[in-house]
Amino acid sequence: MINAFKNYKSIRLVSPKLKIAPNNWHEDFIVHLASVMKPKVYVELGLYQCKLFNRIEPYAKKLVGVDTSAEAGRYMKKSNKMKFINLTTTDYVKELKSRPIKIDMLFIDADHSQKSVMQDFNNFFPYVVDHGLVLLHDGYPENRKMTDPGYCGDGYKAIEQFSKETSDFEMCTLPVRPGLTICRKRKKQVKWL
Repeated sequence: MINAFKNYKSIRLVSPKLKIAPNNWHEDFIVHLASVMKPKVYVELGLYQCKLFNRIEPYAKKLVGVDTSAEAGRYMKKSNKMKFINLTTTDYVKELKSRPIKIDMLFIDADHSQKSVMQDFNNFFPYVVDHGLVLLHDGYPENRKMTDPGYCGDGYKAIEQFSKETSDFEMCTLPVRPGLTICRKRKKQVKWL
């Protein structure tokens, strides 16, 4: 899997010196995915310093970033396409009930606990368009230490559970630390059938 991307100039999954994937390889992968998919609406739950979020801006028509820390919003690029929501994901989804949006690409990277990952997935999934993507971070911790709350947490357990219930979606976790799971919402394999 790693070698399949070596020809892409924008994606570097393996450091030539380290011979292992850097912890943030997923950012290049998601940016490339956004450049191909060109989402109308991109939503990111958990921004930290907006590194990934800001890189998606050229490829999406509208971007919504949600984080409990007001500090995260200060890192957001100034653009009329971008909106910072300084709320918990639970509080933001309550707002969506009165003002729903259609999400083409959703990145879940807020609280990495099993409970929170399940809650975010279940709360936001109804707003994802048919054949839209849900990306989940930290689903493939490399060892037990990485399952500590300060690292990947136990969110991988939610992904494992979701993978068993696939009537409305399909999932695949890229087995490169710390992991990225790609979920496509769908009832049928192709829209036009």
